[in-house]
Amino acid sequence: MNEPSRADDDISGIGADPVAFEVFYRRHLEAVGRFVARRVDDPHLAADLTADVFLAVIESAAGYRPERGSQIGWLYGVARNVIGDERRRAAQRLRVTGRLAGRRDLGPDDIARIEERIDAESAARRTHRALSELPEGTRTLVELVAVDGLSVAEAATVLGMSPVAARVRLHRARRIVRAVLARPVTTLA
Repeated sequence: MNEPSRADDDISGIGADPVAFEVFYRRHLEAVGRFVARRVDDPHLAADLTADVFLAVIESAAGYRPERGSQIGWLYGVARNVIGDERRRAAQRLRVTGRLAGRRDLGPDDIARIEERIDAESAARRTHRALSELPEGTRTLVELVAVDGLSVAEAATVLGMSPVAARVRLHRARRIVRAVLARPVTTLA
């Protein structure tokens, strides 16, 4: 994941500048795809959510402030919100209709590529299951640092907490996650 130079920090215009958006998109597509694949196991949904993240980026780029954190940290925050929104919508659809519908068709190559990505991220999904033992805010902090590669300071910024508080929570959470991951796999299912 290539972080831009300081000259490229201002991405506020990517919503109106197709060339700037394309550069941003190409720079971050793989990282966003991996972020999404660590959280969902359906290739259709992963493709849709990745696209939705970049649509949300277009709409919210004017709100990005480089002094508050890196582009990738901001982008992961947007992705986290998009995934959370989708999970809430899916739960609502399940309550109302009892099934999911309305997926777009993907070609065999698209499905194979996304399934490979999902398979490659299976260990990360086990980690996410282990993280379910943590309170939501602490779990998100651990995900942003340990799984998504943000610094503790960047993750603290994404979550609106001080870096010191983030370090303390992270230390406690790592101890809990290590204990859970040490359990046999059958107890996590």
